[in-house]
Amino acid sequence: MTRTLVDHHRPQRTGERGAPAAPAAGISPRARDWAEIQERMLVPLYEAVYERLEVREGTRLLALGCGSGLSLLMAATLGARVTGVDSDEELLALAGERLRAGRSEGRRLLPADRLTEAEEPEAAPYDVVTVFRPVGSVAGDTLSPVPALRAALPMARRGAPVVLAGWGPPERCAASGVLGVAGRLTDRLRKGTWRPAHRDDLEDVAARAGLRPDGSGRVACPFGYADLASAVRGMLSTGAFEGAVRATDRRQVEKEIAEALHPHLRKDGTVWLPNVFRYLIARVP
Repeated sequence: MTRTLVDHHRPQRTGERGAPAAPAAGISPRARDWAEIQERMLVPLYEAVYERLEVREGTRLLALGCGSGLSLLMAATLGARVTGVDSDEELLALAGERLRAGRSEGRRLLPADRLTEAEEPEAAPYDVVTVFRPVGSVAGDTLSPVPALRAALPMARRGAPVVLAGWGPPERCAASGVLGVAGRLTDRLRKGTWRPAHRDDLEDVAARAGLRPDGSGRVACPFGYADLASAVRGMLSTGAFEGAVRATDRRQVEKEIAEALHPHLRKDGTVWLPNVFRYLIARVP
């Protein structure tokens, strides 16, 4: 099993009077924390999907919501030609750094509003489309991937697999209790609040996008952190707490996340949250 405990993370640099300095290249701490702390927790999911779909040399893969590019790098290492699309320009910049460092060939990165440019003239259609950003953590998020999926489907070959990922049952996800902090703090906003995953979230997305379900799987994705501070930063980087920060303030949110994480703090100071993620394979009609 892939080890997901974050042994080390880049410390926040300090400027004058100990204030955090701006990350290199104008990248925010949130984006860096996602790339350096949190995204690797999903490596077992990426591995399981790529093994099941036999991603290999020559596979043309389109990743919607590619984030900071770890899933792209792993596919490129297997020989795939990868295209990544994301609405977050900071994460795209980090994905570019990763792919350049990995010397990945045949890769493209595009903002979400330029998705239709992902198809090169006379290029072969995509063999695999992935949406690894977990569905089923924010109210209304079963709608968010649908427009991008509908735009992408004409670029994929008929019958190509489309992979959707989401949280498993709340009772099997220790992180659910931590994410629930966001729901409690945003009750008064009634908008963008966290909610537990529903059993048919992924099937709902597939149906709205006009896809045909064709199998599913579950993967253990434990969240492991070197210390409590890393765990708080990692959880904040998921984006699930943005509404909570607006409803209260960042310091209050950090305090309540730390309290929710405390039962998962081990004697050696590390934090460990067992989780299960679910993925659905659907087919392009």
